[in-house]
Amino acid sequence: MIHFFFENIDEQPLDEQLKNWLEKIILSEGKKLGDINYIFCDDEYLLKVNQDYLQHDYYTDIITFDYVKGKTISGDIFVSIERIEDNATTLSKDFDSEFHRVLAHGILHLCGYKDKSSEEEQIMREKEDFYIRLR
Repeated sequence: MIHFFFENIDEQPLDEQLKNWLEKIILSEGKKLGDINYIFCDDEYLLKVNQDYLQHDYYTDIITFDYVKGKTISGDIFVSIERIEDNATTLSKDFDSEFHRVLAHGILHLCGYKDKSSEEEQIMREKEDFYIRLR
C-alpha cells in the first residue's frame, strides 16, 4: 500500500489516481506492491535525514530507503517539495511535471534502477519519461 505523510509542510491534497499511477509503474516493472511511504517535507527536514542517515551535507530532492524483499517493493521515500519547486524553476519545467518525475524516480530506485553512472542515469531518465507519459 502507498501512504503519503507530511513533515514540516502543510498537508497537500493528493488523489487516488496518483497512487494508482505509482502502482502501475511497479506492476509494469514486474514487481509487487508492498508498503511504500512517501514523506513530503521541506529542505531542512530532508537535509537532516541526509546528514543523519547518509552522512551527506547537501540538499537533495529525494532520498529513498529500500526495504525491498524479492519482487515485493517496499520503502520510505523522502521528498523535498521546496527542492522540487526550485528544480522546476531552474529547469524551466512546471511543478507538476517535476513532482511526478521525482515520485517516479523513487519508485524506479526501489525497482532496482540506479543513477550513479551516466549510462545508469540515461536509463533512469528514459524510464521516468516513459512513465510520466503514461499518467
